[in-house]
Amino acid sequence: MSSYESLPEVLPAPTDDGLADHLVSMSLPPLTFLGTDGKHWSLADFASPTTVIYIYPRSGVPGVPLPEGWDLIPGARGCTPESCGFRDHFSELQKLGADVYGLSSQDHDYQKELVERLELPFPILSDPYLELKTSLRLPTFMASGMELYCRLTLIIRNGKIVHTFYPIFPPDTHANDVVQWLRQHPA
Repeated sequence: MSSYESLPEVLPAPTDDGLADHLVSMSLPPLTFLGTDGKHWSLADFASPTTVIYIYPRSGVPGVPLPEGWDLIPGARGCTPESCGFRDHFSELQKLGADVYGLSSQDHDYQKELVERLELPFPILSDPYLELKTSLRLPTFMASGMELYCRLTLIIRNGKIVHTFYPIFPPDTHANDVVQWLRQHPA
């Protein structure tokens, strides 16, 4: 297993700063993002009974150094293990009636590499201009001169956010938390 697919033994945990408290009951904005499947996905048009969007800072690429101090930023490390978790729980999430999407500010080509390397069965959406941050007032942080999303998951039903997971720690087991929540709160 590469270092991108596992977590260091010691990572700082993020704390709940309240920056996602306002999201429940908000409608998804009519924004459209390019997915790694080549489709343009309109958030307002998600049609499944339940949609899960896990938002993450940025995934690493083997052979490319992580941003300086990455492991010291609470909640930054773990994007690849989190994506692997959603991949590994994908069929279970589908059985629970959920469509799954990842989203980050990384560009489309960067995300395509991730999807192909990890064999992700769902699209990752690219939001390079942080439009969703602006529309929903999502939390972000700065690293190596880049503004990046804080790790956050939205559960959407009928175009409205019904639950959020924030902060998320550890990220490698988060998909299981989503599965458990969906089991306890069927659509």
